[in-house]
Amino acid sequence: MNTLEMLEKRNQEFAVHQFTAGLPPVGTLKTMIISCVDARVDPAHILGLEPGDAMVIRSIGGRVTPATLQTISMLLSIGANPGNMTLIVLHHTQCGITRMVGKPDTLADYFQIDTAELATKAILDPRAAVAVDVAVLKTNPLTSEWDISGLVYDVNTGLVETVVAPDSL
Repeated sequence: MNTLEMLEKRNQEFAVHQFTAGLPPVGTLKTMIISCVDARVDPAHILGLEPGDAMVIRSIGGRVTPATLQTISMLLSIGANPGNMTLIVLHHTQCGITRMVGKPDTLADYFQIDTAELATKAILDPRAAVAVDVAVLKTNPLTSEWDISGLVYDVNTGLVETVVAPDSL
């Protein structure tokens, strides 16, 4: 059985045993999570999410980039705005983005900034990086009124650490 066949079989099992029709696109928790594309860092598993709980945006490093902000804007423009949302930025240890420090032009292009500004993105430190991204979101008019927090997931222990608590706490 090849990978596609295995995934189709898994989907059939899901459709029979776990699928729930009629879930709202915004999610019952009114939560949006920005996370890394790394296969080890699936917010549904890490945070115990069920289908229909939250919207998830995945990007390289879980970083907030102009493309991430555009995705949020598009979600809001198609009606994914239930009022005050919880927004979680989820970075992780041992992230592959750290291997990109030797490619400053690629990183600068990803963030759409000048290479001289890369130090402000804290590429090598996930705790500092999550704080940087939360700060970006807190000053963005699209998200500034939301409860925003920043977590770092440790790929060695399976635990998350709250680096930036939401203002509501």
